[in-house]
Amino acid sequence: MMLTIATTQRPANDLGYLLHKHPDRFQSFDMSFGKAHVYYPQVGPDRCVACLLLDVDAVGMVRGRNHDHSFLLGQYVNDRPYVASSFMSVAISQVFGSALQGRCKDRPELVATPIPLEARLDVVSVRGGEPVLRAMFEPLGYEVEVVRHPLDEKFPEWGESPCCTVTVRKTTTLRELLTHLYVLIPVFDTRKHYFVGDDETEKLLAKGEGWLAGHPQREEIARRYLRFQPSLFRMALSRLVVEEEPGEGEEDTPEKERAEQSLENPLSLNEQRLMTVMAALRSTGAKRVLDLGCGEGKLIRELLKDRQFEEILGMDVSVRSLEIATRRLKLERLPDHQANRVKLIHGSLMYRDKRLEGFDAASVVEVIEHLDPPRLKAFERVLFEFAKPRTVVLTTPNREFNVTWETLPAGQFRHADHRFEWSRQEFEAWANSIAARFGYSVRFLPVGPEHPEHGSPTQMAVFTVVADRTMPASSWHSGEGE
Repeated sequence: MMLTIATTQRPANDLGYLLHKHPDRFQSFDMSFGKAHVYYPQVGPDRCVACLLLDVDAVGMVRGRNHDHSFLLGQYVNDRPYVASSFMSVAISQVFGSALQGRCKDRPELVATPIPLEARLDVVSVRGGEPVLRAMFEPLGYEVEVVRHPLDEKFPEWGESPCCTVTVRKTTTLRELLTHLYVLIPVFDTRKHYFVGDDETEKLLAKGEGWLAGHPQREEIARRYLRFQPSLFRMALSRLVVEEEPGEGEEDTPEKERAEQSLENPLSLNEQRLMTVMAALRSTGAKRVLDLGCGEGKLIRELLKDRQFEEILGMDVSVRSLEIATRRLKLERLPDHQANRVKLIHGSLMYRDKRLEGFDAASVVEVIEHLDPPRLKAFERVLFEFAKPRTVVLTTPNREFNVTWETLPAGQFRHADHRFEWSRQEFEAWANSIAARFGYSVRFLPVGPEHPEHGSPTQMAVFTVVADRTMPASSWHSGEGE
């Protein structure tokens, strides 16, 4: 299998500095699966081409533990020595390790300089064909050229093989190109030659930093890279979050939240909401409390003031919100016995997370209205079936109350990111169905000043586990929440 990298950036032979491989030398490297060779078929000021050629030890593959069992003759007949796969990714990381890490001792200024680059993989076997290749590379800004190959040139009627030659072009840094290739090559092939465990998740997140979270195919990339292992995939995906950069002066108070606060401030509704949730939590006698969707830590700050709450875990999908919460709570300045009561973690409410299990109570304040229906279904199981705290205190806006705000146009939600806002009847129907499905009782409380016709601005449900009912964890399956 072979990877070819070319540039036309003058002087093109600077590519040798970036790759840390001299253009005038043919170099070979011992790999666990054979040998890797680096050579330059073309070197000049106008164009320079470097090749990484892998000579895979086919006999060693057969004798090893990871040989192909996918069909009867797989031990003797397979495409592993020829098709770009995880072997190529390992070779990139070991042979071009300095370039992959963005190091260039002799010409450091070249590392951050975008240059026109072209990479060609001579043989790629893509599960899903050309559409998958384009779906992976094109969102990253690459021009993609795919040449399909027949099963047998002498018998064209047999049709096309799953193999093709792919060339991608982009003006970018060599480090970025190699990073994309390192992650995506195993995604195309999906059959890694080594065990895939937790450390592979860390590799994916490290190499995907800065681009994978915003990729429209991030779920498919993570699923394939981790060889379709649900537990690894869910954990990786929960940590792959697209963070929107705030505009100037918006770090602490984003535009969307300011709009919602402008409605609620005259009522001090946020403060009333927090105090009502605090009272509900305090009345349960809970000592270990979850704050899911903790945001900037406003509720956690109140929880810290009450010694009843011995352990407080705040989780949010936004890294930026967690950073703000850390600053506002001043955790680094608190005495150890206080700081040890609080832990902030990054995570998603879409995926089962063992870190959330075993708590006495959970608060979910103004969160569910930000979830579209499929994600809401997943959230229901994550919280009520798997984390299953004894008490859940949950609040959401009351849509009926919106008509009392003159500054809110008819039919518009309070927050631009809301996916829905429920009436009291809709909220009670949803909460009662949750209680019936997962073994809870539920009671409803108003939050804020009550209108005689439209009710209170915020509605709250307090769920309490019914002792004689439990849900089997084995009911988790591919579908909801995956």
